[in-house]
Amino acid sequence: MSRSGRCECGGVAFELGGELRPVVNCHCHRCRRITGHYMAATSVDVEQLRFDSDTTLQWYEASTGVFYGFCQTCGSSLFWKNDDEPHRVSVCAGTVEAPTGLTTSTALFMSEHADYHTPAPNLTEHLRD
Repeated sequence: MSRSGRCECGGVAFELGGELRPVVNCHCHRCRRITGHYMAATSVDVEQLRFDSDTTLQWYEASTGVFYGFCQTCGSSLFWKNDDEPHRVSVCAGTVEAPTGLTTSTALFMSEHADYHTPAPNLTEHLRD
């Protein structure tokens, strides 16, 4: 099943093939600042991400080997990738056209969630070292 997605202005448009991972919500301080709330992302094999347009795609290296992809025109948060997993790329779930067929399964870094946010009680919290 192929799914399409894009940024707000359309400068970055893409197709996702293959199987997508359930959505993971990351509440780490960096993802909160990058997205304005928390990162809600699925992921896909890099080979299954095809760009129809990437003229405004910009990558920001937040720390060594950790990259966030965004549109340099409209500012949409689009992707996250890590050199530790070179064959996968996370895709911001809100950029995937509905119906997505996605479900949210996990929350990361809940100890860093924003004080105004009430976490969903049904999500598995994944603790990282």
